[in-house]
Amino acid sequence: MTKQIVFSEEANPPLPVYSQAVISGKTIYVSGSIGITRDMKLVEGGVQAQTRAALDNMTKVLKGAGVGLESVLKANIYLTNLQRDFTPMNEVYLEYFKSNPPARTCIGVAALPLGAEVEIECIAELP
Repeated sequence: MTKQIVFSEEANPPLPVYSQAVISGKTIYVSGSIGITRDMKLVEGGVQAQTRAALDNMTKVLKGAGVGLESVLKANIYLTNLQRDFTPMNEVYLEYFKSNPPARTCIGVAALPLGAEVEIECIAELP
């Protein structure tokens, strides 16, 4: 197995314990993104602002791998308050995946890093 590490200068810098994304074969595994700024501060504005920031960051990582959101096959979303935030998160999510959305799982979790309300990761494919 060969593994290529993806690093995008445009995206939020990763912590030393993970890569922004890894390519194996034609598959791109993108690490989870939470709604933070480049200096690791949580964006203000609740789950919608955090979803937008997480998807913007994920888009930058995918661009670093040479693809865009249209290459996403599967997305995993984690919400700390599934009942309250599922609908508002989806409103923003649909702005990014207007047609032919990827397969997806959305899970309620107890907590996320830095007190985030949402985290999004994905698997994409190279052309």
